[in-house]
Amino acid sequence: MHNGTTITQFIIEEQRRVAGATGDFTSLLNDIVTACKVISNMVNHGALVGVLGSAESENVQGETQKKLDVLSNEVFLQSNEWAGHLAAMASEEMDDIYPIPARYPRGKYLLTFDPLDGSSNIDVNVSVGTIFSILRRDDAATDPSERDFLQPGTRQVAAGYALYGPSTMMVLTTGNGVNGFTLDQNIGEFILTHPNMTIPTDTREFAINASNMRFWEAPVKRYVQECLDGKEGPRGEDFNMRWIASMVAEVHRILTRGGIFMYPMDSKMQAKGQGGKLRLLYEANPMSFIVEQAGGASITGTERIMDLQPESLHQRVPVILGSKNEVERVQGYHQAG
Repeated sequence: MHNGTTITQFIIEEQRRVAGATGDFTSLLNDIVTACKVISNMVNHGALVGVLGSAESENVQGETQKKLDVLSNEVFLQSNEWAGHLAAMASEEMDDIYPIPARYPRGKYLLTFDPLDGSSNIDVNVSVGTIFSILRRDDAATDPSERDFLQPGTRQVAAGYALYGPSTMMVLTTGNGVNGFTLDQNIGEFILTHPNMTIPTDTREFAINASNMRFWEAPVKRYVQECLDGKEGPRGEDFNMRWIASMVAEVHRILTRGGIFMYPMDSKMQAKGQGGKLRLLYEANPMSFIVEQAGGASITGTERIMDLQPESLHQRVPVILGSKNEVERVQGYHQAG
């Protein structure tokens, strides 16, 4: 027996607070939870079930896919296509949108997801995760198209991630704060373990891939150098630096104890014509929603990420998010030029 609130109970209680709720949204979240349980099981078994290594293919961004990238994508599609809650899905691993097949009923929601964030870590047994975002479709009279997904982050209905680490966790927001659930393997249920997660406004910890320092813009160089200068520098404080190369793991650490995560614009990406490293629809928007709901901030450097009007399905943006006061400091450096 468990004594905690399951994620299903939590979602249903949230639904009861919404006048006129039909239960579609609740059922959709439960289908997403099921998909994450399946992926967690595959990640946990790894080499035992032959899912490690390269799939010998590339995604739309030209990145080499891992076997688990492909399998996790299939799990998400199969878990969410049949129940009648969605009109279409979009994934970081697919070139185009995935309209719900004609043999299934179509609903009013859209789902975007990164099925296995940080998959470069999977073969070395470091934490990875799944990121998702739910949008509402405006025009139910026509077939879904890419245009339906091009909504600013402020219009997200819900966002969350699953973290596959020493324990599997699900972190979720529906616009009323952020709550964390831990998977109890004995009963197969996510149990509420981290209610009302909040990010401290101040921090002395930053996360960035320092190997790219020579390519960064001046404001980011200034900020990181001040952190590295420690007590002897202008900040008068020592900072710790972290880098996991898994956005889910980075954001989860920030939600747990504060910090700032940066994947800023740099000259290398500009030379390739990229708007940044991380995908707006699959990574930046859902994580920004979560971070802001927990009291943090999330920007490109100069502007709020969730205010951006998406221009394409796989648009990339710079991301700086975390403890509010540090994010605002970086933004101030950008504005100062």
